[in-house]
Amino acid sequence: MSGETNLAKLLAGMSPRCRPGRFVFVTVQSGTVDADVLASVVEPEGLSVVIAQDDADRLGLTYDYVAGWITLQVYSALEAVGLTAAVSGALAEADISCNVVAGYNHDHLLVPIDRLDDALDALRRLAVDRTVRSAVP
Repeated sequence: MSGETNLAKLLAGMSPRCRPGRFVFVTVQSGTVDADVLASVVEPEGLSVVIAQDDADRLGLTYDYVAGWITLQVYSALEAVGLTAAVSGALAEADISCNVVAGYNHDHLLVPIDRLDDALDALRRLAVDRTVRSAVP
């Protein structure tokens, strides 16, 4: 399935959904960690990974940000323009931090766990607002 590039369609169809659990970013020096790695980035300081908070606690790994995970259900093309800006802008307006991880098919947002419901509300408002605005001639 090819991804969507039209911003109005992306926003109207994003249907944000929570992934159950609590997630953290940790840095490990080796290329492996004894946990399900949900996202990773190689950085000069080590391998940054997103794992379940329970796994980080079990492994004694240090973290300082506990996140809820939201997946935008729309199939977004990697070359789509404006989705990340619109989503992060709506969350910034609500004073909610957001760490975006782009997958091949979907965008994933890690937001503070205690603001997860607020983030979902802000994203749903964004989808409705943009849909209404694009329908007005």
